[in-house]
Amino acid sequence: MSYVIAAAGTGGHVYPGLAVGEQLVADGIDRSEILFIGGKRLAAKVFPAAGFPFLQLEVRGLRRSLSFDNLTLPAVVFNAARRAGDEFDARDVRVVLGMGSYTSVPVGLAARRRKLPLFLHEQNAHAGLANRMMGRLAVTTFTSFEDTEAAIRPEHVGNPIRADLAEFSRASLRREAFDRYGLEPGKVTVGIVGGSLGARAVNTAMIEAMSDWEGPPIQIVHLAGRDLIAEVEDAVVESAVPWVVLDFEDQMELFFAATDLVVARAGGMVAEITATGTPSILMPGGFGSGGHQAANAEALAREGAAQVVEESDSGRLRELLHELVSDPAERRGMSSAARAVARPDAAATIARELRRAHG
Repeated sequence: MSYVIAAAGTGGHVYPGLAVGEQLVADGIDRSEILFIGGKRLAAKVFPAAGFPFLQLEVRGLRRSLSFDNLTLPAVVFNAARRAGDEFDARDVRVVLGMGSYTSVPVGLAARRRKLPLFLHEQNAHAGLANRMMGRLAVTTFTSFEDTEAAIRPEHVGNPIRADLAEFSRASLRREAFDRYGLEPGKVTVGIVGGSLGARAVNTAMIEAMSDWEGPPIQIVHLAGRDLIAEVEDAVVESAVPWVVLDFEDQMELFFAATDLVVARAGGMVAEITATGTPSILMPGGFGSGGHQAANAEALAREGAAQVVEESDSGRLRELLHELVSDPAERRGMSSAARAVARPDAAATIARELRRAHG
């Protein structure tokens, strides 16, 4: 009798799905009973590496421009749903969770055909296309934000994060984090992260903002992205600001423990930012469904937890950095506001509902 978690695409879908799977294990479910379903990119690496069974489906999302590929999409979805359904039957699946990526559609259809309870999770402040399509087939759509737009039968629980972040203590991890990155106590540390793959717009804006920096002493930890690290390293090699550049960090609790302020995209990362109480400057990407990153960023800004810089106005970043680095009281206020909206127990809440539905 098995559980299924469908998550594909970027880390904003994959890592919250992994957090729920790990919580189920912590609750006593054997890893072999939790099947992850996803695509061939990040999901195909992350879930098997964590020791979970994994089914790769050949499926893609709807292209938002006119494309011949959209005409073939129904057949692709049908074939993926049939393959998922065969796996459901073989594993005696009892409950299904879709994390809102394109795999949620065929997996949701397979669950519906077998009358299995289907749950969805929406990471963003505006529900994505897959969740809008499948919401009426689901028991509920768990949401990360209290007022998620276009979610069907929403239940606000927060965005699942891994236990190391849900139980985060900056004070207890600070020394280990500084040792890891070779940082100097006494300087404000700014963290830069563009998501699991990095973001060139964020990288470029930060490099430009630090050109001839004349503000208070700072140091930088920069998660540049695996495909972008070389160009960032080349750009900062002669910077007068201490600048640690990494492609990726698999211990994000140490990244946040080191940082006093983070510059980031506004996808699934906002759950980690709020859970760790980290003041942030968010630069939302314009991609995705319904401008979801802009909606996420504005949700945090309304609560006083973040400042927002549009890509088209990235020149403001230097001014904001100077302001926040110089004002520890402002950062403390943003930190408190971030913690106030955090839901670090989201993975535990969702896992409990899945176990209840599983029976």
